[in-house]
Amino acid sequence: MAEASNKIPVTILTGFLGSGKTTLLNWILSANHGKKLAVIENEFGETGVDEEVLVAREHSDEIMIEVKNGCICCTVRGDLVESLSKIYDSTKGKLDGVIIETTGLADPAPVCQSFFVEEDIQDKFVIDAVITVVDAKHIIQHLDEVKPKDVENEAVEQLAFADRILVNKIDLCTEEELDEVEKRIAQVNKYAKRMRTQFKKEAPEMSMILGLKAFDLDRVTEMDENFLNVDEEHVHDQRVTSVGFVLDETQEIELFKLQEWISELIGKWNQDLFRYKGVIAVKGRDRKFVFQGVHMLFSGDFAAEWGDQQRKSVFCFIGKNLDKMELKENFMKCIAKPLIWKVGARVMANVGGFVPGKIIKCWDAGNAYRVRLDTGVEVWAPIEHPKFIQAAPENPIKLKTEED
Repeated sequence: MAEASNKIPVTILTGFLGSGKTTLLNWILSANHGKKLAVIENEFGETGVDEEVLVAREHSDEIMIEVKNGCICCTVRGDLVESLSKIYDSTKGKLDGVIIETTGLADPAPVCQSFFVEEDIQDKFVIDAVITVVDAKHIIQHLDEVKPKDVENEAVEQLAFADRILVNKIDLCTEEELDEVEKRIAQVNKYAKRMRTQFKKEAPEMSMILGLKAFDLDRVTEMDENFLNVDEEHVHDQRVTSVGFVLDETQEIELFKLQEWISELIGKWNQDLFRYKGVIAVKGRDRKFVFQGVHMLFSGDFAAEWGDQQRKSVFCFIGKNLDKMELKENFMKCIAKPLIWKVGARVMANVGGFVPGKIIKCWDAGNAYRVRLDTGVEVWAPIEHPKFIQAAPENPIKLKTEED
């Protein structure tokens, strides 16, 4: 067996859905650390959203290997072993490290276990540390969730196995709330060092993430005497499911409609929506739109240009009661349809009152129409709807209203 010093260090990046793992991974891949890293992605869902998000952030030159959808800690564990073997063979072992980002619903114990019970990887890799990212705004809610009989609370397991805990999204909490969060974390794991972070604003020091040599098998087995028992069964909460979409380049999205629908969706179902994210091809925009949310909080921004890549949209929802939300039907309603008017058509644009003007561009910066008013001012109609734009009196074409 190779000595530990010659083995490739592996960082296991875990944390509940929406805690900020992919954002942290983006920071790591962008940092000037001079390391050659390989990344293994794991997703709970039907579409490869996380990999698309990383590519959208322009890290396509990094080594990217996506494990099959499912749970890396059980049903696709063989894929983890296979992926690690491929990484080693393709790089001839010339790597500074591997990062495994687990799904937010994964128990890290079986993932760590693989490095001690699978001979093929035990000889070549060693766990450097388990890094757990915590969503400070929602962690107590998930720690207190009542699970069905024999079902593990993944948020608790992720904290328990952590060597480092990054308490993220601190801007969403008061100091008193953060103190309570850290108190609850310490009740689960008093050994792991904690660090408050705000990935949206700045990256943590790489010295807090890589090269820690912090994984302690003795502590783990003391905490979980069945850690090395390969027959120990990991039971998921069957109430949590996922719904995913992949749209081709003929099905670009109207961003205004998507945002309106998501706002309505989370207004009604935010407690049941654990995570929703996607990379969207917006009609009239050259850049990929990366969109993501956790419960009531959602955001989006434009990332890398599509270039020569196929303009496909991928989106995934994870949560409970998804079958009641009519997700696919409403998502499909956001697909852009052919516009009625062409450049040069006379219309009435709503600027606090309807004012006459002329269309000078269609699908401008994601808006359905750009209109130059007769006053010379230019305005946009975000979608083709009577509340934004209507036929001018001399134009016989009229838009259908919702009542029609």
